[in-house]
This record gives sequence, structure tokens and C-alpha cells, in this order.
Amino acid sequence: MTLLDSDVWGRKFYSDGWRDSAGEHPVTEPATGDRLGSVGLATAGDVARAAARAAEAQRGWASTAPRERAAVLRRAGELLTEHAAEIEDWLVREAGSVRSKAAFEVGLAIGECFECAGLPSHPQGEVLASDEARWSLARRRPAGVVSVIAPFNFPLVLALRSVAPALALGNAVLLKPDPRTAVGGGVAVARVFEEAGLPAGVLHLLPGDGSVGQAVVEAPEVRVVSFTGSTPVGRAIGERAGRLLKRAHLELGGNNALVVLPGADAAKAASAGAFGSYLHQGQICMTTGRHIVHESLVAEYTAALAAKADALPVGDPAREDVALGPLIDRRQVERVHGIVTGSVAAGAKIAAGGEPAGAGYRATVLTGVTPDMPAWREEIFGPVAPVVSFSTLEEAARIVDDCEFGLSVGILGDVGTAMRLADRIESGKVHINEQTVSDEPGAPFGGVKSSGTGSRFGGAAANVEAFTETQWVTVRPDIAGYPF
Repeated sequence: MTLLDSDVWGRKFYSDGWRDSAGEHPVTEPATGDRLGSVGLATAGDVARAAARAAEAQRGWASTAPRERAAVLRRAGELLTEHAAEIEDWLVREAGSVRSKAAFEVGLAIGECFECAGLPSHPQGEVLASDEARWSLARRRPAGVVSVIAPFNFPLVLALRSVAPALALGNAVLLKPDPRTAVGGGVAVARVFEEAGLPAGVLHLLPGDGSVGQAVVEAPEVRVVSFTGSTPVGRAIGERAGRLLKRAHLELGGNNALVVLPGADAAKAASAGAFGSYLHQGQICMTTGRHIVHESLVAEYTAALAAKADALPVGDPAREDVALGPLIDRRQVERVHGIVTGSVAAGAKIAAGGEPAGAGYRATVLTGVTPDMPAWREEIFGPVAPVVSFSTLEEAARIVDDCEFGLSVGILGDVGTAMRLADRIESGKVHINEQTVSDEPGAPFGGVKSSGTGSRFGGAAANVEAFTETQWVTVRPDIAGYPF
């Protein structure tokens, strides 16, 4: 039996084993519309039962020896490695990933598990100075039950990025994947940890609609909510969590800038820009959404970028060797095309692309873009590269920061000039001589402004901060004397 055999998960959700569901959601291949299977949908009642069970199981899991928790995380990484080709196939067919992106994503997921295997034995506290005759300690304790709400674009790694550290640090997890990618972003995670020996009740897979999302936020047992997705939905989750006095880690959208400085190699810069804008059809929160090019290079850069865009084939990644696969659904194709045509109607020019291609969208370059156009102001989540020029470093900094988002910025060219620009801009990440799409399991990931709440995922310090609570502990050699 394969790891993702549909006989195990078909029309089921995972909560103390695979359970029959009252409802189901079709697993559809976006490139063709073909049905690949059917996942079970949870209900709000299922969430309530899962949260209660998770709270019960979490106490035993938290008391498990660190070496045993680490072994489960290592085994999960080994299983992902053993079944990489199978999982990649699902990411290609279910999420519309091209093969190289699917392999990259599985590699990141493997890295997350191995990185998090070090968390159980990582120092989790500090000794504090005290004016009293006592020891004073601050120790980190598991938060308890963590809800993880994951998106469709990198479904496996963006689920594991929170699930793995939360489990490693002794928490139980309720995972709600996007129903459109519930196999790659949900079933794969549940099956890996099931086979890795995670105790029953510690991880629950609960696909569902908005009512299920609301339930995994509002369940009284849940203390931390980790959400990756759009800014509007993140705002709603943050408001709900705040009212309930729960911590919400919100990793949201971006409209990321790539700045090409004077003197940069235009051909290399265009290659970086194309990768940043067109990887996974632009459906990444870190996608390069704004190309800000020095006036001395803008013509050469735009021509090179347009040539690259015209050369990128679009099609079905499961059956063709293509650079761009489908967008996640027809609604997103229509949205992207609406943004492009709306910007053209306002005066932008198409240098490449600008039209749907079956279930996908051609790699597109827009020039003549102004700040009020939708292609410049909005997070497109499609393969569209708007280009503008700048003349001074001060102008470049102003253009970069004239945006509600603050997730990722790439700066290409002279390192000294890039450092001066980096010091002037607001962004959760700055990549000098790299494009905007980059992530590593050990790096703190997150954004500012409308890109998130400033929370970070990745690396021991950020993960411990995200998924534990601080407890102050004092110890005296004898019972203290008091005046009462």
C-alpha cells in the first residue's frame, strides 16, 4: 500500500484514526478538471470533539521524553524522503505544481521535519537574576492545542511549517487545510505522522469550509492559531482570536518589490525577475509583484524579461514539460485577467502575455504602469510582472514602501548601494542579489504591515516563541517567612 492510498483516506477525515464523514469534497485536477478522489469534510461538531480529544492527548504528549518526540519528527522526515515521488505526483496533479516546484516543496518539508527534530532538546528557558534569596527561572511550556490553517499554494510545506514545530514542542494540533489541496496539504501530513508513531489524538486533520475554520479558531481548548493565507481572511481571524484572547500568528499576503540598481547586469536581473514573478504561476505570497528598475536599465531589462516570459510554456505539468502550470481554479484565472485588462484600460501596455492559456495564464509583462492601477496596487497571485522606473535611491525607497504590504524585497546590483536601500525600507525579509521568493527551515519567516502580525516561523528561537508560553518559576531552600 502506498502512503497516500485513497482506500485509507477517501471520504474520511483524521481524528483518532480515519473517520467516515457526513460530507465530502471532490479532489480535482485544476489542469483538466478531472476528479482524483474525494476527501471527507469535518463539521463544527467534529472540531469540538477533536479539540477536546486533542487537549486530553496533549498532556501525555508533552510529558513524553524529548528524545521520543525528536524520534517521531526524524521518522516523519524519513517517510517524506521515502515517499517523495508519490507526494510530488499529488502536488503536481492536485495543486497544479510543475515538477521542479513540487520537488522543491517536498525538500523543504523534509527539512522542516529534520530541523524541528532538534526542538525538543533545545534550551527552553533562562535563569533570571533575583533580589530575593531564591532561584528565579523563566521556562517555556507547550501552549497546549494549536490550530493550523494552511493555504493551497504550497500546501505541504505551509502546513508542516507550523505543524512540525508545534508537535515537536509538545503541543497537539488541529490542521485545517484548504479543501482544494486537502491531500497534499492535509492527508500527506496526517499519514506521515501516523506512520511515524505520533500518539493517537495528538494530530487531527479537519478539512472544511469557513464554518470549520471558525470552529478551529473558537474552540475553547485552542490557545494558538497559526494562519497562512490572504490578508482579508487573516484580519477576520485576528479579530476573532483577539476577542477570545488567543494568540494568532498571521502570515499574510504580499506585493513584493524587486529593485534593479544602476549598473546591474540586466540579463541576470531579468532572469531573477522572471523566477520571482512566474514560479508556481505567481501563486506565492513572496512572488515578485513589482519590478522597480533604474531608468538607465529599464528598456533593456523590460525587453529581456518579456523575451523570457514569451519563452515560458504553459500547460498541464502532469503530462507536459512546462514552466507554468494551471492556476488553482477558473475563478482565479478570471481574476488575474480582470486585473490585467483593467490596468490596460487605465493605460498600461502589454509587453508579453496578457491572456489566459487553457487553465493557466501566460507569463505577462506590463509597462506604463501607474500607482493607481490594480496591477500595481493589488496582490495578483498570478504570473504578472509590472515594471516601473526610478531615478534616485530615495525614489526607489519611496516606491518600495508605498505599499500596504511588507513581506519580501529583492535588491539586485552593487552591494553597498543595496545595503543603504535596505536600511530605508520596511520589509520582513530583504534579499540582496536574489529575487523575492526564498525560504529555509532554519530562517525566521514573516512580514510586517498588512503582510502579518510580525510573528515568525522557522529556526529554534522563532518556533519556540510561536508555540510555547513563558512560565516564571521561583524556588527557595525553605518556606519563606511572611508578615501575616
